Amino acid sequence: MKARFQISIHRCQQAVLLGLFLILTMPFAGADSLLLTGATVHTVTGATITNGQVLLENGLIRAVGTALEATGATRIDLAGQHLYPGMIALNTELGLLEIEGVRATLDYAEVGDFTPDVESWIAVNPDSELIPVARANGVAYFEPAPQGGMVAGQSGLVAVSGWTSEDMVAKKPIALHLYWPEMALDTTPKDKVRNRDKWKSLEDQAKERTEKLKDIDDFFADARAYAQARDAATNSTALNPPWEAMRPFLRGDAPVAIHADEFRQIASAVEWATTHRLKVTLVGGRDAWRLADPLATNHIPVVYQHTFTLPSRDTDAYNVQFKAPSILQKAGVQVTFTTGGATLVMNLPYEAAQAVAFGLPPDEALRGLTLYPAQIAGVADRLGSIEPGKEATLFVADGDILDLRTHVRRLWVKGNEVSLENRHTRLSEKYRNRPKPTR
Repeated sequence: MKARFQISIHRCQQAVLLGLFLILTMPFAGADSLLLTGATVHTVTGATITNGQVLLENGLIRAVGTALEATGATRIDLAGQHLYPGMIALNTELGLLEIEGVRATLDYAEVGDFTPDVESWIAVNPDSELIPVARANGVAYFEPAPQGGMVAGQSGLVAVSGWTSEDMVAKKPIALHLYWPEMALDTTPKDKVRNRDKWKSLEDQAKERTEKLKDIDDFFADARAYAQARDAATNSTALNPPWEAMRPFLRGDAPVAIHADEFRQIASAVEWATTHRLKVTLVGGRDAWRLADPLATNHIPVVYQHTFTLPSRDTDAYNVQFKAPSILQKAGVQVTFTTGGATLVMNLPYEAAQAVAFGLPPDEALRGLTLYPAQIAGVADRLGSIEPGKEATLFVADGDILDLRTHVRRLWVKGNEVSLENRHTRLSEKYRNRPKPTR
């Protein structure tokens, strides 16, 4: 009996070793060569290729053209369809928010006014039901943006597929988020406000605003002093996590994303950024069109979030937010689009489409969904366009992605095809097959 038991154990060990060998020697999914052929290829950085071909190999784009040599590659016929680079959604709550009414599913804000060491990508929920909904419309990467306080923390670039949050992160960090204080003063008389205990005089409001601006200046001055001391140190010293987190942004390795919407906010933020010589991006930018020239002069890109926002002043035209991206673009400002909320990321291409209807060139709108966000995130060397050597992150649509009637049919992330199934498609299938009433 003992001998049989030992033989059984030996055979199990052999089976385990054989299994490990097969796993280690098995080619990874997406490693096979794929030849995507017949589609209209929107390269973004170059000409659009009719009846084009794109060769994918080992997760990368190997060649783009019309008559490629691809011996042994699996051929995928995409005749009549359109091939685009995967879209990138910056400044979102995706992965950090699931159900607004359920507090346990909300993880987008931290306590405190200055928390630069907060890392938003760690909190991303890889099992979120909203991520598959976003990728079903061609979004391949997104930026979960932290909120709360003035310096809310850092964000990374996250893929729409992966088992864990660590597995999904493509680059970290890509921005430090600074929420600029309100600059407008509330002139409502005390007897007209609902809660008189919270009413503040114009003098008190102005004083509070000045204090907040001083707090930001002092915080960045202290962070710069710490960075200089660290650079000059000849021996190891105790590290301060918040100040340590500031160093890449003070060096200009990644931008400071300044969240500001109102005219005076933006003007103040632009002046502050130029004075401190920081690499910055303007996020939100509702009134950015009114400051297009200084934004262009200082090379500050705008992550525009207000295409469908109602006019904020009764003197504004109904289409002021529709036209804003074209005004910025004509002035020389790089415009990227965002929807902000987690449930709206799937509508990302329609933000750009509305701007096209009001003057923005279609090729600029497409860049604002692909190449420009890749440049802001510092990953334009591998994402944002269809070029040899870049990552094979692409999607196929049955029409122009800026057309509301278009449907995304297939998506590849790093050369691996990703399912477009999501909660919406499952519910659609469920109720399409519901029992028919009998009479």
